[in-house]
Amino acid sequence: MAAAVVRRGPAGWWRWHRRVMVCSRTMASKTPVGFIGLGNMGNPMAKNLVKHGYPVIVYDVFPEACKEFQDLGAQVTESPADVAERADRIITMLPSSPHAKEVYTGANGILKKVKKGSLLIDSSTIDPAVSKELAKAAETMGAVFMDAPVSGGVGAARAGNLTFMVGGVEQEFNAAKELLTCMGSNVVYCGEVGTGQAAKICNNMLLAISMIGTAEAMNLGIRLGLDPKLLAKILNMSSGRCWSSDTYNPVPGVMEGVPSANNYQGGFGTTLMAKDLGLAQISATNTKTPVPLGSQAHQIYRMMCAKGYAVKDFSAVFQFLREEESL
Repeated sequence: MAAAVVRRGPAGWWRWHRRVMVCSRTMASKTPVGFIGLGNMGNPMAKNLVKHGYPVIVYDVFPEACKEFQDLGAQVTESPADVAERADRIITMLPSSPHAKEVYTGANGILKKVKKGSLLIDSSTIDPAVSKELAKAAETMGAVFMDAPVSGGVGAARAGNLTFMVGGVEQEFNAAKELLTCMGSNVVYCGEVGTGQAAKICNNMLLAISMIGTAEAMNLGIRLGLDPKLLAKILNMSSGRCWSSDTYNPVPGVMEGVPSANNYQGGFGTTLMAKDLGLAQISATNTKTPVPLGSQAHQIYRMMCAKGYAVKDFSAVFQFLREEESL
């Protein structure tokens, strides 16, 4: 008996085509994955993909960042376009909106050689409007773009315990989650493209405020004669407890394995925190949202960048406050 002919309009055809793409991605789980941006966060994230058995194709603007991945058996490429030519699933982890634009739409960007049906996941923290712009550009090339910024810091990136906040077409979420769960313990769907960035911007504004508050409280307690370890212990069993006090304490000698124990090296750079707070300010202005503490935090981190703290971890605000008595 002849097979029935199914007629589909443009919308129906696209829904059917999307289902086929999603199905094919789940069936090809161990096909190569591209990873672009091997900095403090991208490096351990890409390594966790390798640990989970994925063939990884890497690129970084600094070739030396790719060396250890070559030793791990990863393919190293010459440009983002080369990554797109070899992989139909790509994760990017970049410092800022201009970097993301260049990697996706630049002369040697991903979209120059992207394959139809490719899944592009951007874990950078950038302006939500830029995420939407890149999603539209990807769609014109037949690719799918999702924003999936992360929270948790370098320690969580190494341990594979990051939280991903994902924005994009909901039907593609499971395909993205397959990869993201190799690098994180929490993968949360937030809504349309840009909502992942919105969640991340709100989180980082709160993080900056709480870190400054923790640094102020610890500094005051120390000057009142309290032992910093004792004060931290008390805060962490009291109502002042927060992530900045119990997991990422900014006072040297209170905790091991955090940037404050290593002269504020590594971790999440002050310049990046200032950038994220700037994104929060833009969003607050656009939505007419009052954020007085967020604005003050932005000014403090901008001052830190101007006074030599740009490459130090953002918890160095404790050291900054100790030295800036005029504040």
